[in-house]
Amino acid sequence: MEVRTRFAPSPTGFLHVGGARTALYSWLYARHNNGKFVLRIEDTDRERSTQPAIDAILEAMKWTGLNWDEGPFYQTKRFDRYNQVIDELLEKGLAYKCYCTKEELEKRHAEQVARKEKPRYDGHCRDSQEAHSPDEPYCVRFKNPKEGKVKFHDLVRGDIEFDNAELDDLIIRRTDGTPTYNFCVVIDDWDMKITHVVRGEDHINNTPRQINIYKALGAPIPEFAHVSMILGDDGAKLSKRHGAVSVMQYRDDGYLPEALLNYLVRLGWGHGDQEIFTMDEMINLFGLDAISKSASAFNTEKLKWVNNQYIKSLPPKRVAEELVWQMNHLGIDYSKGPSLEELVTALAERSHTLREMAEQSRYFYEEYEDYDAAAVKKWFKSDSLEALERCKAILEQIPENEWVADKLHPVVEQVGAQMDVKLGKVGMPLRIAVTGRGTSPEIGITMQLIGRERCLKRIDRTMEYLKQKAANQAQQQ
Repeated sequence: MEVRTRFAPSPTGFLHVGGARTALYSWLYARHNNGKFVLRIEDTDRERSTQPAIDAILEAMKWTGLNWDEGPFYQTKRFDRYNQVIDELLEKGLAYKCYCTKEELEKRHAEQVARKEKPRYDGHCRDSQEAHSPDEPYCVRFKNPKEGKVKFHDLVRGDIEFDNAELDDLIIRRTDGTPTYNFCVVIDDWDMKITHVVRGEDHINNTPRQINIYKALGAPIPEFAHVSMILGDDGAKLSKRHGAVSVMQYRDDGYLPEALLNYLVRLGWGHGDQEIFTMDEMINLFGLDAISKSASAFNTEKLKWVNNQYIKSLPPKRVAEELVWQMNHLGIDYSKGPSLEELVTALAERSHTLREMAEQSRYFYEEYEDYDAAAVKKWFKSDSLEALERCKAILEQIPENEWVADKLHPVVEQVGAQMDVKLGKVGMPLRIAVTGRGTSPEIGITMQLIGRERCLKRIDRTMEYLKQKAANQAQQQ
């Protein structure tokens, strides 16, 4: 049997991390078993489904690399198929027309509540012999079995059962002629030969209803795996205040798709104490039986740590591909400076996100406007001007073709020895001069990437700044 899984989002909003994790688990299970992964857009809610949401879902799937083998299929384009099956169920007496009005249903529900009963459809039209005019509106309900139990083995939660007596007769076609979600899902999974349904635990109560429809149709019943929800750090349901925004917001915030997937796979699944997985390792090791029944807590700091591991370990060329978006978004012209691969190599250790990396990189590509005030206060002292003058005298002797870290770093040591001072008294003023900041990669690498001409001009500028500062102080005394 070929394993076939599916991801079936409703396009009523963007793809969030909970949906992305479900998609990832479905994708991994299909890949692990050399099966097929199907993408289906469940857009039967015409009022809330939007094209921008569909576009955003597809963009997120492509960005994360969760490539699908078949689809995307749209439920709104399959109404003829659903209605054909509904008509067949009506003919076989497995479904029936319900003429109950909204007001009648509300009255009966109120009476049930008053009797302390569970409010649900009471089967009024199930065996009714009442005559109705051809133009009287009606919906179609599935004739759910009244006796017995629905039992299924959940691949995450174990054996689950429901009493049929607890299930009312589900509407499968509304009065406006449109089929309903629970019915469409069954027909889709049947037609698409889905063997394993991985979805959120909020669908558990839908499962017995759907299983009864499968049985009525004589269709094979897929296996089910219901995964727990994702919580925030505080134990509450994940929401926007926890940062639970669109998956693409994580791209915008500077996370690598590989890192996001690695983090999501560990929210409910694991392999020993291993934290970092390559995609091949995820595929080879993944199994639905290892998914936890317990809810998982989303921790942004842990995601940042995972992201940093990927920034440091992935090939710089791959990281640079994702960095392009950040540079363009911040308006940094990266054509006038080091290559993005060189930048990634230099800044990987100190960058938790690509946004941080891009923001830290400006001085490599454009002139800084001001010095970092805290760095100036700490490191610009009375002997800083002399240190810069001595550094410049040596740096000017280094030709363009030898302007590399191995030649540049020793300058700090050389001047420190000349002045008989600690290296920080030379290296820090030089760092501030060439970057405007008190932090950067190793000074030799930093100067190599900034370039000879820019470095010398910035040292000149800083020496003038220090001379002016000294003159101002002298006037005030």
